Amino acid sequence: MAFAISTRNAVAILVTLLLVSARPSSSTLQQDFIHCLVDNTDMAFPIRASFFSPDQNATLFKEELESTAQNLRYLTQSNPKPVFIFEPLYETHVQAAVVCAKKLQLHMRLRSGGHDYEGLSFVAENVTPFVVVDLSKLRQIDVDLDSNSAWAHAGATVGEVYYRIQEKSQTHGFPAGLCSSLGIGGHLVGGAYGSMMRKFGLGADNVLDARIIDANGKILDRAAMGEDVFWAIRGAGGGSFGVILAWKIKLVPVPATVTVFTVTKTLEQDGTNVLYKWQQVADKLDEDLFIRVIIQPAGKTTKTGNRTISTSYQGQFLGDSNRLMQVMQKSFPELGLTKKDCIEMSWIKSVMYIAGFPNSAPPEALLAGKSLFKNHFKAKSDFVEEPIPVEGLEGLWKKLLKEDSPLTIWNPYGGMMSRISESETPFPHRKGTLFKIQWLSTWSDGKASEARHIEWMRDMYSYMEQYVSKKPRRAYVNYRVMLESGGLKYSDKDWLMELGGR
Repeated sequence: MAFAISTRNAVAILVTLLLVSARPSSSTLQQDFIHCLVDNTDMAFPIRASFFSPDQNATLFKEELESTAQNLRYLTQSNPKPVFIFEPLYETHVQAAVVCAKKLQLHMRLRSGGHDYEGLSFVAENVTPFVVVDLSKLRQIDVDLDSNSAWAHAGATVGEVYYRIQEKSQTHGFPAGLCSSLGIGGHLVGGAYGSMMRKFGLGADNVLDARIIDANGKILDRAAMGEDVFWAIRGAGGGSFGVILAWKIKLVPVPATVTVFTVTKTLEQDGTNVLYKWQQVADKLDEDLFIRVIIQPAGKTTKTGNRTISTSYQGQFLGDSNRLMQVMQKSFPELGLTKKDCIEMSWIKSVMYIAGFPNSAPPEALLAGKSLFKNHFKAKSDFVEEPIPVEGLEGLWKKLLKEDSPLTIWNPYGGMMSRISESETPFPHRKGTLFKIQWLSTWSDGKASEARHIEWMRDMYSYMEQYVSKKPRRAYVNYRVMLESGGLKYSDKDWLMELGGR
């Protein structure tokens, strides 16, 4: 709990005591940063509890650093670590952190607590020293049904946003990510695709306003930042424009009954031809229907004892099962969906189904926030504009069967995604895109086999070049590796930024 101190002298005494009590090896940079925060913050706060330093408490620092890290490849001892981690409690603290990082020439990483495929919200290659400003304490969500909108602060997860909306209404939703543990702060800057994008577009297409902090520490809303900046922060990946404090999002109508299903086909069940058909119809289906395909090798299920390929069609339909069956029988009968495969539920439960929660889990499970997926992995992405021919799929199966634990997820486009102009936001993958592919390979023995798995990914990615988008070959910005622009480095769904230091 924050405490109040009436005078700046009292605050200075508190800081002095903290620094004197610290071990001699405590970072001088941290001391200077704290002094600067005091000079630039009117409100006193529990400084000791807001900082995590390897010099002061290595165990707590390690726990905090790893708390939201998914990719264990970036937690090895050889990877650079921040000088310290700072957890602001209020927006004014973030303002002061930006001012102080710039003044002290500290590179600054911002993380909002969600996914980070390349570890760039807590790792800075060839950049020292750097600090991490963790926004996980800034997670307030205010839902206003009268205006069909909500303000969500950067530290909240997508799951928390969904939960707070359904607390107020069973017929309102928001078209953002499929994974509930995504950090909303960084999710929307990359576009934010999800299971309702064919009906309502991306999360970024449904942003009404934002609060950001610029490089001078000023808080700007849409009017103050201007339409050019507001355009840029909704899909360009963030990083160069300011620290996202909060998003104002537009709520969308959802029916009281939503239907979900999962139908799995192996190669022995004509899986290749069914997938070829899916490619031809997935973007043209009723826009209330989203069917993604999760593809991976399956265990020793064939008569010869060899692995096969499993293709699981996971669907969400904004309506009841009777209408869904009519749509499927007309447009995609090859899947063989039956009424028994269909499960009717509320929108919030359908969100949880897509996210992988058991059907028995209550909506409150969305408040847990943290991802349970922690592994060594490498991921890439592609966009597809023409159906991959059967011979191309058969070649892909051979590639997948050579890898230990590969996974690929194909997400359909079309519907509203084709009707929004590619210039409406910086997210350009619109009309003409059939589906997006996510590639993933995981392993558990760390550095021992990393090179082999990375080489497999490169080989598979090279093979697919002939079947995916060209000139240029495109990728989803939130899965990217590090980009550099004008001295700023930025990355993944845990929106991060580097300020000053040049």
